[in-house]
Amino acid sequence: MVLPFSTSEIYNVKVTEDHELFRKAVREFMEREVAPYVDKGEREGEIPKELLEKAKELGLFGISVPKEYGGQGGDTLMETIAIEEMVRVWPSFAVRVTGGGLFMVPILLFGTEEQKKKYVTPVAKGEKFAAFANTEPGAGSDVAGIQSVAKKENGKYILNGRKIFITNGGIADYYIVTARTSPPDPKARWKGISMFIVEREWKGVKVLGRIETMGLRASNTAELAFENVEVPAENLIGEEGMGFKYALMTFDRTRIGVAAQGVGVAQAALEKMVSYAIQRQAFGSPLINFQMVQEKIADSITEVNAARLLTYWAASLFDQGKIDEAIVAASMAKLYATEVAERVAIRAITVFGGYGVATSTGVERLLRDVEVMKIYEGANDIQRLTILRESARRLLKINL
Repeated sequence: MVLPFSTSEIYNVKVTEDHELFRKAVREFMEREVAPYVDKGEREGEIPKELLEKAKELGLFGISVPKEYGGQGGDTLMETIAIEEMVRVWPSFAVRVTGGGLFMVPILLFGTEEQKKKYVTPVAKGEKFAAFANTEPGAGSDVAGIQSVAKKENGKYILNGRKIFITNGGIADYYIVTARTSPPDPKARWKGISMFIVEREWKGVKVLGRIETMGLRASNTAELAFENVEVPAENLIGEEGMGFKYALMTFDRTRIGVAAQGVGVAQAALEKMVSYAIQRQAFGSPLINFQMVQEKIADSITEVNAARLLTYWAASLFDQGKIDEAIVAASMAKLYATEVAERVAIRAITVFGGYGVATSTGVERLLRDVEVMKIYEGANDIQRLTILRESARRLLKINL
């Protein structure tokens, strides 16, 4: 036994030639087309439409979505690699392009064929934007604390509630919204939450405003309100009352994308640190000749590659269908990769000195961006709990 797994045979990662060719294509696109817009886009808080159109042509909106629903039919590892490469150049851009995954995954897992064709297809093709509206002013990590309500009347649901910190919330055409369809059971608070597909243009759907954040400034984070929104019964996803479990199972699968974001930030910070250490002179010698700088670079190289291996491994477990193992691995990858990214960004800032805190170098932005990544799709402290509880359940046969 290899804690918390039953065999070492699961430690298997296979990056193919197709994966590497795709990486090169994404990297070339990001460096040639996207990189020139980063500084302006961050200052203005916007991503140029022409870049999104080019991303659509490259098929970046639905990399792992089956071809019959408008995607590229790639695997989880391919999407992970693409996210890493996009984030390496511009994290906000990557979040805008891949944020629709949170909307598509639960429909692909639990939705009807009609829902998949109607809603997943245009999002996977990049023709429509989508968001997952789950977090509320009083319910973040505590998903069971959701207060939004959907009452069934005359064959449809009447939705009322507020959602906050919704990625892509202000620009989305479609939302997945979680709401209570029955009061919580004191012994099982998660029961009674359902999941719905809601269209932006429906009466009562309101974007209350954009939320300015310390990082990912060019992504769109918004607060939403749903006031007596009429939702057709056919827009219920799966079974009524199962929304809590659907949400957690969605996050289990999409969390690997946040780990990939962490790897991308860490790689970018590492590259900037090495380049600056080679070029910058101090006391008559390049910075890289100083032992303390060498130690920072060596530690960063080690941690970045460890984070990449952990993230690719978690993605590979999903692709192999080893879902239980993948859930634990994804939590470990998200926790480790984002915290490595934070450490490497701080080291890079230290090596840059005064230039490290200047916005013109782009180094301080990497630290701001990763602080957001540490929080969303399950804050890192929640990942620690997941890792511990899953390990206890497997090894000790107890629920903590």
